Parts: sequence; C-alpha cells; structure tokens
Amino acid sequence: MTRIQHPLELLAPAKNADFGIEAIKHGADAVYIGGPAFGARYGAGNTVADIARLSAFAHRFHAKVFVALNTILHDGELEEARQLAWRIYEAGADALIIQDMGLLELDMPPIQLHASTQTDNRNAAKVKFLEDAGFSQVVLARELSLKEVADIAGKTSLALEYFVHGALCVAYSGQCFISHAHTGRSANRGECSQACRLPYTLIDDKGKTITENQHLLSMKDNNQTENILALAQAGVSSFKIEGRLKDLSYVKNITAHYRALLDDVIARNPEFRRASSGQSTWTFTPQPEKTYNRGFTDYFANDRQDDIGAFDSPAFVGEAIGEVAEIGPNYFTVNAELDSHNGDGVCFYDAHGEVVGVRINRAEGRKLFPVEIPEELTEGTTLFRNRDQEFERALEKDSAERRVALTPRFNETADGFALTLTDEDAVSVTVELPHAKEPAKNAEKALATLREQLAKFGNTMFVANPPEIALSQAWFLPTSAINALRRDATEKLEAARLAAHPRPPRATPAANPVPYPQDELTYLGNVFNAKARQFYERHGVRLIADAYEANQEKGMVSLMITRHCLRYSFNLCPKEVKHLKPDPMTLVNGSEKLILKFDCKACEMHVIGKMKKGVTLNLGTVRPA
Repeated sequence: MTRIQHPLELLAPAKNADFGIEAIKHGADAVYIGGPAFGARYGAGNTVADIARLSAFAHRFHAKVFVALNTILHDGELEEARQLAWRIYEAGADALIIQDMGLLELDMPPIQLHASTQTDNRNAAKVKFLEDAGFSQVVLARELSLKEVADIAGKTSLALEYFVHGALCVAYSGQCFISHAHTGRSANRGECSQACRLPYTLIDDKGKTITENQHLLSMKDNNQTENILALAQAGVSSFKIEGRLKDLSYVKNITAHYRALLDDVIARNPEFRRASSGQSTWTFTPQPEKTYNRGFTDYFANDRQDDIGAFDSPAFVGEAIGEVAEIGPNYFTVNAELDSHNGDGVCFYDAHGEVVGVRINRAEGRKLFPVEIPEELTEGTTLFRNRDQEFERALEKDSAERRVALTPRFNETADGFALTLTDEDAVSVTVELPHAKEPAKNAEKALATLREQLAKFGNTMFVANPPEIALSQAWFLPTSAINALRRDATEKLEAARLAAHPRPPRATPAANPVPYPQDELTYLGNVFNAKARQFYERHGVRLIADAYEANQEKGMVSLMITRHCLRYSFNLCPKEVKHLKPDPMTLVNGSEKLILKFDCKACEMHVIGKMKKGVTLNLGTVRPA
C-alpha cells in the first residue's frame, strides 16, 4: 500500500524578483509578489517581466510564484485587473491571490486562485464556501488557534495557508477601516497608514486613565517556531512568512530558519514531504532574533494569552546585551556576555519610555565607542542591540545555494556512448556521443577520469550522486568530449525540468455550491463594484451594503474588529474578574478619540469611530505607473 505524503510548502515574501530568487535559493517552496497594480502592499509593485523572470527561476526547482492581486476594485478598475491577470498568467505565475469576488464574474485566465487573508477566513463555513466557489488555497486569519485550524481542515479539502512569522495586523484582515476613515488611505486597497502603531491613552467609562502614551494596538511579531509540527498536524499545508516590504536580510534569515524547521519535521514524520525540489545550504546560521522584530508571540495559536502586545514601542529594540557599567568621555562600558562589533546599532529606553538609538564606531571588548553619547544614557541603563553588523555583513554576501540531486549513467551505444541524467524528480534526458571505441591503455585511470568528469556540475543547479558506469570495458575518451557531453545533457535537463513544472490547474467551481454563510452583508463585506455584488447575489446574499470605501457609512461604526482585548491586557476582563462589566473604554491620541466596545461572547474588541470630514478615497494609487 502506497503511503500518501502531504506536501508542506514554505511560502516566502518577495519585494521584487531579486528578493524572490534569493528566497528560493534559501529554501522557499513558493514566493508571493506584487504585480504592477492592485496588490495590497502599495509600494511593492513589479512589472510583468519581473514576474516572468522570477517564475522561470522558481520553476527550475519546481517552486511556485503567487501574485497578489488582492485589493478591492471599483468598477472602473475591473477590466484593467482582468487584463493584468491574463498577462500575469502568460508570464508563468502559478496562482493569483485575490480579495475581490467581482473577479470571479469575469473572463479570468485558467490560473489557480488563492483567497487572500483580506477575505476574513476564520471559520469552516467561509472556507467551505470558498472551496465551492473555485479557490484552491485559502490564507487563514492570523488569529486562529490550532484547534480552530484543525476544525476547518476537517471540513474542507482546500490547501490551508497560515502565517508563521512577521508583523501582525491587530485587526482581522479586511476588517480594519481606521486608515481610510482618518486619511482616505484604504488598507483594503494597499495603503494602510498604520494607526495601530500610534501611542494611545486608555480611559475607562468613569474617566479614569488606565495607562497613557502606550502603543496599545501594536502587536508583537508573529513567531510560530515552536508550533510548526503542530500546525502541520492540524492541517496547515502552506507556512507563510509575512513581509513583502521587508529588506533582503530578513527574507534570507527568516526563510532559512523555517526551511530548517520544516526539513526537520519532514525528516521525522514520513507523512509529510517537500513541496519543491533541491537542497539549500547557507553560509550563516539562521537567527530570527537578529532580524527586525517587535518581540515575538505565537499570538492565538495556543489560545488567548498575556503579553502579545508591543505596547512600549513599535520599533525594533533587539536583543538585550547588558547594562551600562561606566560612561567615559567618548566611550561607555557594558556588562555584556555577547561580543560587540564595529558598526553595531544599540538602543535603550529613556526616562520617557522612548527608544534612543546609538551607532557604535568601534568596539574593544566591553568598551564601546559610539558616534556620540546621548545625554539620556546613564549608568545602569539596559542596552539592546538592534543591528549586529557582523551578522548583517554575512547576509549582504551570496549566502546560499540550492542544488537538485541527479544521477549520471554512462553506457555504450552501437556507434559510441550515451549519458543519461536522471534527477530527484525522475526527470530524465539522454544525450548520445558518436565516437570510435578504442580500449584505454590504463583502464583504472580511464574509469577514474570518467567518474570524476561526470560528477562535475560546478555552478549549475545540480549536484551529482555517484555516477553509474555501464561499459563492457574501459574505453579511451578525451576529457573534452566527456565534458561537452555533460554540459549538453545538463542544458537539456534544465529545459526538461522547466517543461515538466507542475503548474497547478484552476479549480472548477462546485455545480451546487453551498450558499454564502450570511444572507446579508454590511460594509464589512467589502463589496466595492457591481460584479462583486452580482457574485454575492448569485450565492444567496439578499441585502448587500457598499464597502466602507464608498463613503456611505457616515456615523459611528466599527473601524476595527480585533481578537486583541485591552480589558484582558489590563486584567479587567469580565470573564476573569466576575464583578466587572464589559463597559466601553476610550482610546485617545491627541484630539483623536476611539470608543472601545467589547463583545465578550465572541471574545472580540470593536474600535468605534467615524469618518473625518473631507476624507475621500484615493483611487489612483493602486494603478500601474
């Protein structure tokens, strides 16, 4: 009986094609990238030619390229988006990540569709609906626990994608409208102004200040290092790293880290397998704590817990290195066990709780010579390192290579010889060499030379297993002839691998799909065009409100829905302290006030506000340059 092995896909971000190529070198099974327009990360756009170049590289390893086309679209953008989808398909991309259901009403290319996390995928009914609608993969809400993931996995055959690392949106994705309400920059159209990273004062319903000047909606960064096996066992098949705006060192370091974790899971659990080909090796040791982060949390993976917020600062503070022991005229010393390096960046919290950064010119053991010594620095201050210069320099260089294993087989033919190369995916090519058969004068040396030359794959994408030699006797062959044969076979194998890339087909929608889980959609449904309205009507929705971006919601509404709860964070949860009630609270930032209401049954917090006067939606920023 053949054991079914489930592929585990490591999905990495690509700010551009070059970053995507590095992600694949460092071990990604797939990358996701923005196209020229309509991607939910404004500033992370790429040309169709970039996507074609990335796809050609990825497919050599049977890795995939997903393109984000995941903003909501107004009516005037639909045709342009449809045409772009076709161009992306023709460039070789493997899937489109979309949010706007209006696209499903158009003549789209036969490319696989993935449901963006912006479609708010947090229960089995929604995921089952998306399966019936023709999606092949769904990006789950970041807030889901392992138990919730397992429940969804048990009720769908869709591939489930789960964020395992990177920045966390405090709101359910697709359910945050603060940016548009305050600035006209819509998160659903890729322009989030990140109001969640601002400092706020929290006031209770009696006017009492609970805390002030803290970043109360800013979450620590996601890190599921300890949960990879549990996520795979719960049904996750795609492990997603956040970060289409992150720098290259982040992509290299974090991709390599999770590649090592997934490889270990696969090695120990025969029910899983790699989702692409080749083995990556690195010139550095992956260390997630070295890369920009706001501290780490596994969020709600193991249910609600304390300390998920980065309330003190939304900046990268880094690793604690010790306390300042002495301050000299142009130096200070640190009681540190970690070595410091010339060019390191360190920081500390001043008396007001603000992060102050310091660049180190020269490090002599524990004595550090900074560019300048901040006035706020005092003896006893705890120092953090947020830039390890030595580590960063290692990542600036070529830091990985990825090789596909193959087995060369050399044998005789009627009029000469043949070389067959068969790779780890059973892709095989044979190249023949017409040549006179002249017995070698030194048989042992001739065979040794043959084996040596057949194993040389240099800077190609291949690495050879021991060659198989099937000859009746040792023949004389010039080294140049062997090398030319090997090079010819190598080129043909690369071409054969590209031709054999398993480009995933578009799923066929169910003949009798389940109806949409709701029969009414408020502005939270993000319906921004007539085709999206048509889609939902076709799937049983009776009443459909316009998206918030249509500026029809004039009053006080939920501008953010989040599983993060400030009552819980400050030990004021009615479920934990029985005499308390879930009374409203207020967040204050300057003249800005947001009302907090608490849905204890759903265990959610709603951030209530209204659209500022004069705010209009910017419709031009997601269009191609």
